[in-house]
Amino acid sequence: MMADNIMSKAATMEIPINSNGDTGTLPEDDSLEQDLQQVMVSGPNLNETSIVSGGYGGPAGGIIPTSSIKGPAIRFNPEYLDRRRAPAPGPGSSGHNANSTEEVSRGVAVEKLDTVKKWGINTYKCTKQMFSERFGRGSRTVDLELEAQIDVLRDTKSKYENVLRLATALINHFQSMVQTQQALGDTFTDLSQKSPELQDEFGYNAETQKLLCKNGEALLGAINFFVSSVNTLVNKTMEDTLLTIKQYENARLEFDAYRSDLEELSLGPRDAATMVRIELAQHDYQVHRDKYERLRSDVTIKLKFLEENKVKVMHKQLLLFHNAISAYFAGNQQQLEQTLIQFNVKLKPPGADKPSWLEEQ
Repeated sequence: MMADNIMSKAATMEIPINSNGDTGTLPEDDSLEQDLQQVMVSGPNLNETSIVSGGYGGPAGGIIPTSSIKGPAIRFNPEYLDRRRAPAPGPGSSGHNANSTEEVSRGVAVEKLDTVKKWGINTYKCTKQMFSERFGRGSRTVDLELEAQIDVLRDTKSKYENVLRLATALINHFQSMVQTQQALGDTFTDLSQKSPELQDEFGYNAETQKLLCKNGEALLGAINFFVSSVNTLVNKTMEDTLLTIKQYENARLEFDAYRSDLEELSLGPRDAATMVRIELAQHDYQVHRDKYERLRSDVTIKLKFLEENKVKVMHKQLLLFHNAISAYFAGNQQQLEQTLIQFNVKLKPPGADKPSWLEEQ
C-alpha cells in the first residue's frame, strides 16, 4: 500500500522541461543512478542453464509466430513404430536414467526460479527504500561516528592521490633534467679530448655534470621508493577498506528496507495471513540485521588498523622524502647516500630499464 502511494505521488511530481524538450536534471540524479546500478548489479547469473522453455530470452509471452515455422508441421517418423514395438524399459535401464536426469534438470530450474524470485523481491525492497530516503519519506540507520570516519578516509584518499600525481610529475621532470645532464657531461668529455687549449675547462665541467647526474639518480631512486610505498597504501590498503565500506553501505540499505517492511506489516491488521507474513518478515529482518552488524564491525576494525598503518608508512616515507631532497639540493652527496642506506632504497643499475638485445630482436 505504501509503495502504491509513493509511486502515485512520484507520478504527479512536476519535472522541469528545457527548451529542447529534455527533462531537467535533479541535483542528485547522478548519485541516484549510481545507487540504482549498485542495487541491480547483484542479480543472479542465469547463463549456466535455461530456466523454463519459452521464458527468458524468448519471444514475448513465449509464443512463436506461425509465420516463422517453415516446412511441414507433421512428418512421418519410421522409428516411431519401432519404438512402439520395442518392450518397455525395465528397472535400472536407460529410461530410469532419463527420468533421473529430467528430475535433476527440473530441480535446477526450480532452484534458479527461486533465486530469481528472491533477488527480485530484494531489489524491489531496496529500490523502494532508496527512493523513500531520497524523497525524505523513509528513515535510515545512521552511525554518526562511523560515518564521520568514512568521510575522513575518502577525503584522505583523494588528497593522497593528488600527492601521488604531483610526485610522479616531479619524477618525470627531474628524469628529463638528469638525462640532459648526462648528455651534457658526455659532450663536455668529448670536447675536452678534442680541444687541447680548453681541455681543463671542459674536463672539470664534464666531471661536475657527471656528479650531478649521479646524485640525481640517487634522488630519483628515493622519490620512486616514496611513490611506490604511497601508491600501495592508497590503491591497495585504502581501496580494500573502501570495498568493505561499500559492502557495509549495501547491507545498511537492505537492513533498512526489511526493517521498514516489518514496521509496515506490524501496523496492519492481525489476521492469520498477516501474522504469517509478519513472522517471515521478522526472520528476514533478523538475517539482514546480523549481516549489517557484522559488516559494521568489519569496517570499524579495518578503519582502526588502516589508521595505524597509514601513520607508520607515511612517517617513514615523509622522512625519506625530506632527507633526500634536502641532501641533494644542499650538495651533500654523503648525506644523500646515507639516506638511501638508512631507508634501504635499492638503486637500479644503469640501463636496467632498457630491453636486452634479445628482446629487441
